[in-house]
Amino acid sequence: MIRTLHGLLAAAALVGMNAAGAQASPGSPARILLAFEGGSARGVALDLAERLREPLGRSVHVEEKPGGGGRIAALALKHAAADGATVAMLPIAVPVLVPMTFKDVQYDAMHDFAPVSQIASYRFGFAVAANHPAKSFPEYVTWLQSHRSEAFYGSPAAGSLPHFLGVLMARAIGIDMTQVAYKGFAPMSIDLMSGTVGAGISSISDLIELHQAGRIRILATSGTEREARLPGVPTFGETGYPSIQASGWVGFFAPARTPAPVVRAWSTAVNAVLQSAPTRQKLVDLGLDPTGTSPEALKAIMADDIARWAPIVQASGFHAD
Repeated sequence: MIRTLHGLLAAAALVGMNAAGAQASPGSPARILLAFEGGSARGVALDLAERLREPLGRSVHVEEKPGGGGRIAALALKHAAADGATVAMLPIAVPVLVPMTFKDVQYDAMHDFAPVSQIASYRFGFAVAANHPAKSFPEYVTWLQSHRSEAFYGSPAAGSLPHFLGVLMARAIGIDMTQVAYKGFAPMSIDLMSGTVGAGISSISDLIELHQAGRIRILATSGTEREARLPGVPTFGETGYPSIQASGWVGFFAPARTPAPVVRAWSTAVNAVLQSAPTRQKLVDLGLDPTGTSPEALKAIMADDIARWAPIVQASGFHAD
């Protein structure tokens, strides 16, 4: 007999809680650790927490653990009981980039975290001021060859994925470029619009409104396919630079040693919630592409990104501390 989705979720949750034995009581509260305080991430976490109540059969609350570039939340997750009562919502930087850029992170994402599910992914854009002479990325590369003293690009933060995407881009075009690190996208956008910084890299969600308003011009995006919201903007690959690719993501992780059935119960519940139209729309409105994966798929994504970005980070010579 074919079970309903609700029945499958309930069964998975029951198996998971039983596997944890006395460590977690069925129906006891669970928590989502959040690596950053407030903002859109908190809104997403709160929405997921509310919708996870039914499939998990327990209340779920959000606990903010800001600071240290996500390291405080990561350490809280590492030391949490592996009983299914705690997961963390982490962006790619925490498990992938932070261990490469800080000397003493005190966690190893591949060994201290149990991947649960990717929640969403997003991509980046390369932009110039609206009055820049380059109308395409190949034109920008040609322009840069005769304006090497202006080979600067802005990023919202040093040690961020836009920072290292710039390093990857510079290597691909064969021109040394210097990052100008800002404290967030807002100050970067001011300099980008005015031409004070010649170019900038940030998420599509950061750049798109200014692009659509004619304040900046996005020349290329970092995905393997064109962005649905920017059908007229090519990918780097389409402009002749297929090696320039990057995707950011957000995922759920549990403490290592959490029993596999417990992790699977969380993953099944999260993936079901991500099929909810209101949740999907909330993510889309924030410039995120809802995904939902198996634990194994998220582990593979994380491993691939660590292998991909390690040589780029090393080549940058960047250290956060």
